Amino acid sequence: MRIRMGAAFAVAFTLALTGCASTDDDGNKPAPAETYSAGGVTLDKRPEKIVSLSPSGTEMLFAIGAGKQVTAVDDQSTYPPDAPKSNLSGFQPNAEAIAAKQPDLVVISNDINKIKDQLTALKIPVYLGTAAVTLDDTYKQIEDLGALTGHRDEAADLVIRTKNEITKLVADAPKRADKPTYYYELDPTFYTVTSKTYVGSLFAMFGLANVADAADADGSKGGYPQMAAEALIAANPDFVFLADTKCCQQSLETVKGRPGWANISAVTGNRVIPLDDDIASRWGPRVVDLVRVIAGAVPRAPA
Repeated sequence: MRIRMGAAFAVAFTLALTGCASTDDDGNKPAPAETYSAGGVTLDKRPEKIVSLSPSGTEMLFAIGAGKQVTAVDDQSTYPPDAPKSNLSGFQPNAEAIAAKQPDLVVISNDINKIKDQLTALKIPVYLGTAAVTLDDTYKQIEDLGALTGHRDEAADLVIRTKNEITKLVADAPKRADKPTYYYELDPTFYTVTSKTYVGSLFAMFGLANVADAADADGSKGGYPQMAAEALIAANPDFVFLADTKCCQQSLETVKGRPGWANISAVTGNRVIPLDDDIASRWGPRVVDLVRVIAGAVPRAPA
């Protein structure tokens, strides 16, 4: 009798631990289906036919390991080279053309023509990752896409690595009591950025002063003013960063040839820095490459 009672107790104890008591049939219920949710989007399964109309979003997707789930990208998504480029446009998105790709997730960076509503009406999930204003915005979008695509851990790792590298680049850069000045060129007609933009915030981390800030002191230009040539020459920046080397074929030589530019500090000191237009205009994981260029330039500031 004692043996039988002991055995019965052992069985009852085991069932209690596993939640499988004979009076409860919960153990026969299927486990809850996994969902993928972020940025106001919830998917009931991992997306396998992603369409990206955001060059920055495309770079994020591939960087977190979701590249194989991307079936089409817009005509401006030039990186990585093996991204499945199409004739889809992110500037003039067409809902019918997008829907023809039969996507289970569309990634966009703006809501031109209310494309989000158009696609939502077609029962197509849309993630909107607008242009970043701060690095935290970049990190948030990477994490969102990681959560939506089933690559949460890879996204978290990418964010940590990016943060750490940028922190180290800033910490290792020489510190100056005065602030060397810079001009960041978007095109040869002198459109530029101020310190209140995403790009401007990167330069501010290194203690550089933006000569364009006065051109949009009231913020009416949204941080993207066009400077007058005379004002730019008078500002005499210590650095000129060219974000128009691809689009407009600008270089140290073309800058030297501009009227009145020959004696600008950046020109005489050979501190005209060419940038990759794509990297300079995006807020994806390659932002660390832009930060690396800035960090490399800072030690060259005039004494």
